[in-house]
Amino acid sequence: MNVGMVAFHYPHAAYQEEFVSRVHRVAEEFRRTPGCLSAGCWVSGEAVVSIVHWESEEAFTASFATVLAAGLDLDYDEREARPREIHRLVAA
Repeated sequence: MNVGMVAFHYPHAAYQEEFVSRVHRVAEEFRRTPGCLSAGCWVSGEAVVSIVHWESEEAFTASFATVLAAGLDLDYDEREARPREIHRLVAA
């Protein structure tokens, strides 16, 4: 069963470009993991949107563990104007 994640990030304007770069680096790492079908970065107004698609729940779990172990900057901090909105998806 395919699973996905859509995350809306709201960086302060001064950090928009930096945040887009951060999301691109994370997406690159996700795409390298087995079972990740796609990962990308989008911009919609003030939001930076990351979308990732996996072939299974197991691939999702393994992929996240790999990305976390890579030491990438994933932390929510003062560079963001408001909390992230993260939605897990399951194929219907």
